[in-house]
Amino acid sequence: MTYKYSYQKSEENTARAVLLDAPISTKQSIEVCSKLRTKTVEYAKKFLEGVKKKEKAVKYTRFTEGAGHKKGIGPGKYPIKTAGYILKLVQSAESNATSKGLGSDLKIVHLSAQRASTPWHQGRLRRRKMKRSHIELVVQEITHKTSKKQESTKQEIQNKDTKEKQAEKKEDKK
Repeated sequence: MTYKYSYQKSEENTARAVLLDAPISTKQSIEVCSKLRTKTVEYAKKFLEGVKKKEKAVKYTRFTEGAGHKKGIGPGKYPIKTAGYILKLVQSAESNATSKGLGSDLKIVHLSAQRASTPWHQGRLRRRKMKRSHIELVVQEITHKTSKKQESTKQEIQNKDTKEKQAEKKEDKK
């Protein structure tokens, strides 16, 4: 069965990855996804490694109840398990991009978490359900655009060089 992404833009210079039925909290996943959206893949990998080591905290903006104050960011937590799963997803998307022939400069264009099915726990614990989430990730190759000013200065330099060469040729002929 194929997975239908909620991100439906062009597939040129993009790579995708999806994590289905991950045993992680949806609320924590939403907070981590909102932190990493529109960032580069390198930044995301460094940040998630820092979260796993409890060096960097994730700022909680939507689900702040019970989140303690962290220095410099306000309410935040260290979602270690969530960071591990999302780090694997980022690495998977990066390997998909390299197999597709994209460069190494990648930007996270789309990163979202949705609630998955919540089956009952097995065993004695009655009336208790599991946590599950679906996470989808789309990365895009960064294209470095040169500004019009840079292009015009390059053309001016080339024009000056050609004019100087033409002037030298005229002097040599005389």
